[in-house]
Amino acid sequence: MDIEIPNFGELLAEHLSGVPQEAFPYLLSQLERTAAARYRGWADDVPEHSDGIMGCSAREDEIADRVEAMFPPSDEHRELVASIIPRAKDTYYKAFEGFTPIEQMYIQSKAERQGAGAWQVLKDVYPDKSEELDAVSAIEIASADYLDVLLPTLA
Repeated sequence: MDIEIPNFGELLAEHLSGVPQEAFPYLLSQLERTAAARYRGWADDVPEHSDGIMGCSAREDEIADRVEAMFPPSDEHRELVASIIPRAKDTYYKAFEGFTPIEQMYIQSKAERQGAGAWQVLKDVYPDKSEELDAVSAIEIASADYLDVLLPTLA
C-alpha cells in the first residue's frame, strides 16, 4: 500500500510533552487501550478475521495491564492522564480518517512497530525494567506481524 505513515510520537507530542516522566508509561498504557478499541471496531469491519483481529485487541490490553503493573500510577497521574487521553485519542483517530478499514489496519501495523520502539526508548530511563519492556515490545511486534500477514490477503 502506498500510504504515508505518520510518526505517531510526533503526532501525539503536544499531548505527551507536559506529562512528568513518572506518568509517561501510564499515559502510553492508556494509548494502548485506545488502540485496543480500534481493533475491536476493525473486527466488526472484517468479521471473517475477527478472531485474529480481536487477538490484536487483547494484546493491546495486555500491554496496558503489564505497563500499569510495572509503573503503578498515583492518583494524581491517573487524573492527569485522564484529562489528556480524550484529546490524544482524537489526534490518534484523525490519523486514520479517510482510509478504509484495511488501510487503517495497515497504518496500525506500522504504528505497532513505532510503539515497540517507544518501549525500547524507555529502557534508557528504566534500565531495571529492560526485560519487561522487551516483552512489551515483542507483544507490539506480534500484532504488527499478524497484520502484515493478514493484510495482503484482504487487499
